[in-house]
Amino acid sequence: MNQQPFEGITAPEIAEATCLTTWPTIGATGLGRWVGRMADIRWGLGKVFTLGNLLALLTIPISLAIYFWQLLPGIYCRYVFTNRRVIFRKGSRAVDCRWLDWDEFDELRVDYLPGQQWLRSGELLFCRNGVEVFRLSSVARPEVLRQTCLTVQKAVLSIKKALQRPFTTSQTQEKNNIQGL
Repeated sequence: MNQQPFEGITAPEIAEATCLTTWPTIGATGLGRWVGRMADIRWGLGKVFTLGNLLALLTIPISLAIYFWQLLPGIYCRYVFTNRRVIFRKGSRAVDCRWLDWDEFDELRVDYLPGQQWLRSGELLFCRNGVEVFRLSSVARPEVLRQTCLTVQKAVLSIKKALQRPFTTSQTQEKNNIQGL
C-alpha cells in the first residue's frame, strides 16, 4: 500500500525524504577564495579587458585542481535538505556529520567571505536568537538557497502545527489513513 497521500510527497512522520542536495563551491577553500579575489580585480579597459578576467583565465588550472581535490573520498562533502532537517554529509559513504532540524532556527542569513562574490557563492548562516547555530560554507547562489530554505521551513512547520491541532472524528480518521494506521 502506498504510504503517501500525494505521489512524491512524504510526511516527515512517515519517512525522511530528500528535497534538495547541493555541494560547496571552490569558495569553501582559502585558495578558491584567492582565485575569486584575483578574478574580481576591475582594473583595465571597460568590463571585458580587465586584469581580473586575465587572471581568471590564468587560474583555471588552480580552480580545476581545487574542484577535483574536493571530490576526493575523504574530502567530499555535500549539503542535504530533507523534509526533517538540513544535513552536512561527508565522504563517499555519505556519513551525517552535523544537522539541524527545521524548527531549530529562527533566522537565515547570507554572509560573503572575500572572493566568494565573484564565484557567486556565500555562507548560509542558520541563527537562533541572533546566535549562529549552523553554517553551510560556500553554497552556490546563496540568496536563492536561502529563500528555498525559508519556504521549506515554513511548509514543514505549518504541517507540524496542523498535526498538533485537535481533530474531529472525520479528521482523525483521515489523519490515520494518511499515516497508514
